[in-house]
Amino acid sequence: MAGHSKFKNIMHRKGRADAARSKLFSKLSREITVAAKAGMPDPAMNPRLRLAVANARAESMSKDVIERAIKKAQGGDAETYEEIRYEGFGPGGVGVIVEVLTDNRNRAASNVRSIFSKNGGNLGETGAVSFMFDRVGQIVYPAAAGSEDQVMEAAIEAGAEDVESDEESHTIYTAFEQLSEVASALEKALGEAKSTSIAWRPKSLTPVSGDPAATLMKLIEGLEDDDDVQNVYSNEDIAADELERLAG
Repeated sequence: MAGHSKFKNIMHRKGRADAARSKLFSKLSREITVAAKAGMPDPAMNPRLRLAVANARAESMSKDVIERAIKKAQGGDAETYEEIRYEGFGPGGVGVIVEVLTDNRNRAASNVRSIFSKNGGNLGETGAVSFMFDRVGQIVYPAAAGSEDQVMEAAIEAGAEDVESDEESHTIYTAFEQLSEVASALEKALGEAKSTSIAWRPKSLTPVSGDPAATLMKLIEGLEDDDDVQNVYSNEDIAADELERLAG
């Protein structure tokens, strides 16, 4: 995951921020609508909706847009979205998990399969890759939230399991069953998080470099650009200097 987060930061620095933000807002709105439709339309009574709204606010989504996304779930003409997980391998044997939220299963499957095949990867059966990952709670804070020591101390006090820090962010991991409890404790110590989610964390990383690393970056970028794809997780390990060279 560390390599993947650095990859995403580089892509943002390459001038994709505006387009990426538009897509991010669309995906956040879709998650709010699905969460509201699956349970109560009140975030206080719906943990999934509460998480979705918190993540949207952390990305500076306006209150009006959030409320429209919730109201959309209550309308009779609201789309019915299906949650699907795809698993496959990218260049260099890197494991990739793709979470999709779509109103058209056939379109999503076709697009994901095509992106894999065009970028040196191949889809596998369900379970082909997920055993290489742990299902965890993931809480992300900007680097400005505190020093590594301060965040580590707060994470330990909150009952978290691990922390990864770099120059741009602190990522705190916890058992997914304890995500809400740990997130609440961290908010008291560090303020509002940038994002809080259930995620897939690699148990180990797969080293990749050279041409396979470049093709893998295109694969992940292509998946994240797809409108049906909500999240992409991968277990590559690409050295920082290699990432900078590839981003060129």
